[in-house]
Amino acid sequence: MTAQPTTAPVRANVARDTRNVLVRELRPVLRDPFTLIFSLLQPLVFLGLFAPLLIGESGQPAGETLQWFVPGVLVMIVLFGTGATGSNLQYEMMTGSHERTLVAPLARSSLLMGRALKEVAPIVVQSLVIVCIAWPFGFQVHVPGLVVGLALLAVFGVGLGSLSYALALATKDREWLFWGVQQSLIFPLLILSGMLLPLDAGPAWMRAVAAVNPVNWVVQAERALFAGDLGAVAVLWGWVAALAVAVVGLWVGIRAMRRSA
Repeated sequence: MTAQPTTAPVRANVARDTRNVLVRELRPVLRDPFTLIFSLLQPLVFLGLFAPLLIGESGQPAGETLQWFVPGVLVMIVLFGTGATGSNLQYEMMTGSHERTLVAPLARSSLLMGRALKEVAPIVVQSLVIVCIAWPFGFQVHVPGLVVGLALLAVFGVGLGSLSYALALATKDREWLFWGVQQSLIFPLLILSGMLLPLDAGPAWMRAVAAVNPVNWVVQAERALFAGDLGAVAVLWGWVAALAVAVVGLWVGIRAMRRSA
């Protein structure tokens, strides 16, 4: 009797699978880079219309005002961009594409981590575009601070993106629920972060809430980094906030992905 050949099962490898998912997610971005520029529309509107109001109100040189305002715009890119990225996964669930990836010989955790890491590329590209636009108007670029600031934004974006994917998995095909929860959280986080207006003159309750808002600490850290003050206490707290969001986001997102069916 001739022994029948057997096919060994493919064992999941988290690092390899995460890389494969990352490459898969980046291909549409590379094929259509215009989506990166289109998603800059909202930050550019704030930069072009809100910044002149701040400059006129403060009475300070444009460069000084931009030095305060631009880091907040970069955090805004992360907040709006990665906060909405779960809608892509929700679309895949509605079309059946996500179910096909679940039966692939991939670690479930890699399906989340690869998607979350994909958000780093848009964050870096869009942030550099905003910096290049603001630079001719007096915005000063400190290269070491820029590099550390981009790394901080990337870590923060991975956490927010993971939470957005977890929300998509929880809401499934109820698109209205995803956007309702997302919008209800994004705008309070934005306003209570001081990225658009200083909160120093705000009521005590608003300053108290801002003190526990991780977005606020990331904004403060970015301002210190882009000012060249890499050793500021705000930078430390910014990293603590970003890492906390990343750890919680990945943990919640991976659990949600493993439970998805």
